[in-house]
Amino acid sequence: MGKKIALVNQRYGLEVNGGSELYTRQIAERLTCRYDVDVITTKALDYTTWDNYYSADEEYINGVRVLRFPTECCRAKDFDSYNGEYLQSVSVGNTDAEKERVWFEKQGPKCPKAVEYIASHKEEYDAIIFVTYLYYLTVFGLPEAAEKSIFIPTAHDEPFIRFETYKKLFNMPRGFIYLTNKEKQLVNGIFGNSDIMSEVLGAGVDVPENVSAAAFREKYGIDNYIIYVGRIDEGKNCPQLFTYFSEYKKRNKSDLKLVLMGKAVCDVPQREDILPLGFVSDEDKFNGISGAKFLVLPSKYESLSISVLEAMALGVPVLVNGACPVLKDHCICSNGGLYYTDYFEFEGCVNYLLEHPAEYAQMQKNCLEYIEKNYRWEVITDRICGIIDKI
Repeated sequence: MGKKIALVNQRYGLEVNGGSELYTRQIAERLTCRYDVDVITTKALDYTTWDNYYSADEEYINGVRVLRFPTECCRAKDFDSYNGEYLQSVSVGNTDAEKERVWFEKQGPKCPKAVEYIASHKEEYDAIIFVTYLYYLTVFGLPEAAEKSIFIPTAHDEPFIRFETYKKLFNMPRGFIYLTNKEKQLVNGIFGNSDIMSEVLGAGVDVPENVSAAAFREKYGIDNYIIYVGRIDEGKNCPQLFTYFSEYKKRNKSDLKLVLMGKAVCDVPQREDILPLGFVSDEDKFNGISGAKFLVLPSKYESLSISVLEAMALGVPVLVNGACPVLKDHCICSNGGLYYTDYFEFEGCVNYLLEHPAEYAQMQKNCLEYIEKNYRWEVITDRICGIIDKI
């Protein structure tokens, strides 16, 4: 076929629905029409344990050759305490590369065989794309193939990005792909690497043609609801969402419900108006989003947010945490969403979206226009190929 490329991510598979992991699969599958594409990944499925789940060393998924390597150990039992202690040091400017090496190994997925493969087979590839900055495969794999690497860091302003390790890593690759201008500004500001070739691309958005809100209502018997889609955990600020929604219902009498789609790794309140559906099919996901009053995302740390873009692609407004620059920027640039920074702003935004039908209808149109202008896969794929060819 000509050029051969690889993408590297800590998890990969149809069962994996995380942000950077899904983005990796979307890119890999679209690039098969232009390149011979491999994915280098682990055998893990669960990011909280990194237990080896997949048995095959090699398989093909939608035309992509997937090379899986075993994790050497699970996430360390003392990772949370080690992480807390080290972040205290980082917060006062005390960083230590050796302590960070231990941090990456304890966090997992520790997978030295994948790194060895990258080092010994890099000459087979014209470019190697490393997706997301936080994990072992990127931290130890990118330096082995820096001369032909493209880095998609999916970075946001959080304590980890100020690790000592990243001062070198973020100046190693031949090229960067950023998801938003905010991410590029953040990375360039911290690492002074604006001289490295880069593109700001985002992600394309795919929604099925036959989406049916009625089908979702009929299947689950749910109406008049808002929806959250993604991992249900503290890192996504979900406990705050539960608190805010519960307080809203106490102060505003209505039958509004909060529907949750995704794996729960934190406690979900047992209430009749908070409905956790677990991991659902794509059909149910899109049907559910399309029937929601709006999608809510309480996370403070997002580099793009596929769920927000999917909602907008369906003409569904969003409500997001204003503490996240990327999510706030989506709302400002699109005029298709609102953002809050405390409970009373949350309450005001919810009521505005529910009680202003004319403005709500205009926001729906704005969402569709924003996606059409900025997040079409055809344009994004062409630009990814452009940076690969430059490498």
